[in-house]
Amino acid sequence: MGVHGLTSYVEGNRQFFTDLKLRNSQLVIDGCSLYFRLYFNCGLDQARGGDYDVFAVQLRRFFAALSECRVHPFVIVDGGMDQTDRKFKTLRERAQSKIREAHSLSRGAHGSVLPLLTREVFRQMLCELGVPLVQCISEADFEIASLAHQWRCPVLTNDSDFYIFDLPGGYLPFTFFEWENVCGMASERYIPTRRFTVNRFCSQFNHMNKQLLPLFAVVMGNDYTPAKTSETFFSRVELHREARGRGRRSSPRIEGLLLWLSQFPNPVDALEEVLDILGGRQKGALRAQLTAGVQDYQLPPHSRMAPLFSSSQHRLPDVQGFPAVLVSKPEWLLRGILSGRLPPVMMDVLVLQRVLLMPQVENTRLPSSHEASSGIRKAIYRILLNRARQDPATQVQRSRASGGKTRVDQGGWCPGSSAPSVVEEYDRLDLNLKRTSIEVHLTTTHPELNLNTLDRVAASVRLQVLLGTLGVMEHVLQPVPLHLRLAVCVTCFWVKSSTPRPSSSVLRCLLLGLVCGEFRRRVAQPGDPLHSCAATAGVCKRLDQLRLPAGQRKGLDLAVAHALSQWQSCMWAALSLNQLLGCPLPEPHCVW
Repeated sequence: MGVHGLTSYVEGNRQFFTDLKLRNSQLVIDGCSLYFRLYFNCGLDQARGGDYDVFAVQLRRFFAALSECRVHPFVIVDGGMDQTDRKFKTLRERAQSKIREAHSLSRGAHGSVLPLLTREVFRQMLCELGVPLVQCISEADFEIASLAHQWRCPVLTNDSDFYIFDLPGGYLPFTFFEWENVCGMASERYIPTRRFTVNRFCSQFNHMNKQLLPLFAVVMGNDYTPAKTSETFFSRVELHREARGRGRRSSPRIEGLLLWLSQFPNPVDALEEVLDILGGRQKGALRAQLTAGVQDYQLPPHSRMAPLFSSSQHRLPDVQGFPAVLVSKPEWLLRGILSGRLPPVMMDVLVLQRVLLMPQVENTRLPSSHEASSGIRKAIYRILLNRARQDPATQVQRSRASGGKTRVDQGGWCPGSSAPSVVEEYDRLDLNLKRTSIEVHLTTTHPELNLNTLDRVAASVRLQVLLGTLGVMEHVLQPVPLHLRLAVCVTCFWVKSSTPRPSSSVLRCLLLGLVCGEFRRRVAQPGDPLHSCAATAGVCKRLDQLRLPAGQRKGLDLAVAHALSQWQSCMWAALSLNQLLGCPLPEPHCVW
């Protein structure tokens, strides 16, 4: 969620923290914060499709540092969009901002856009390294805090909400987590960091009741609090402005609100005073809004994600609280979602029939690069919504924040109706985020492809569905190594579906990149014949000479960037379809 202005304020005041030598401990990690921070802080490429291999090296180094200090990581990542739609306005605004930033990068200016396959590289690398990972149904903050609360261990993230959660093990902001500076003797290696606890924080404000912090977060403003509510409150209340300790970075609004709240013995009294100040005829609605916001920070005694980490069988958690449409789904699908093997787009389609497509660095005068992969995405939507069309029991009524339209069925379909399902896609049009309604027509070619039975469909049938979508005949793939077949299929699809069509030189460059990655992968494996082959070193050296270091890269060929963004979109969609179908083709190593 994020509390406006809180991170810069707290991190600017050393007295809110204690120094910690982290070792011999469990550590719950916010996976999305981790891969964003590692990618952006290392100066990796954003404009040319991504330095995935260098990113993988950083991941190895990070988890090696934890292992050296006997720190046991447990990673949790965000899932799909919140079914309540409370945050959808914020998500749209962020997507619009990323479109502008991608455009800025395409013109040689500054921006911050994560390359499209970064999350997939992250997941594959954690699987390779044996790091436990769980994917939430929606936003992960609450589940991360709940697990750390139950295990009484620290959390590593970069989210201001963790200055509000009462965690016995404390919160370790990435800003102060010196994982590249492991210290101590061999038997006592540790990572220097700083730890935040709400007890220490509240002691700085007249030892205020820490149960008041959730109300502080809601009134101060987070992703769920309307800005108008916060501004109305601050325009009407007279806050204390006491002089604080020397060296403290000041934020009058934050400090004033904390001091004002510290006069109340409990959150009930404070809430009543806030409501009196806000006043108006909407007091009942405001009470419900503020109470719901405060409840977002109330942690249960047990985390529902703990069973996924603590059991070798990965016992499914209690599904109470999951979106209704997911509760009725088969176990194999829920396991795929919670393990991260199925990407968040699956939940967005099943729960909301809505997809937010990630902006890429491309030629913004042309249609979005995601148009190239629309045929693959439609195949995903058909499979996911097939069951909803056949089963009236999944009917729900919902009002969409995007337009207030009520739909009768999770698949956009009523019993007895032949109307197609509809998925709302949000993608770039010029420099704006636009919504497009995608009609999904059910196919009768493979009626057995519904979610209840998909895991039991013969592998040969699932492979034909995948190859049929990508437009490749199986016999064409015979000379291709198994782990490269999906990449080759994607390339064939990309050549035919992209507008404008990729030039032959771009195609040759892409294939050369695959060859280079394959060399690097095999050279790194001691048992591979290429590992000790004398000629291999010479070939790798010549390939390296073709790759410009980041500091020598000048200018950006927009035509090439756009074509390769189209390829990545096709690759991302094909990976998702392959995963949904139970991987009839082995997953390619995205790092390479």
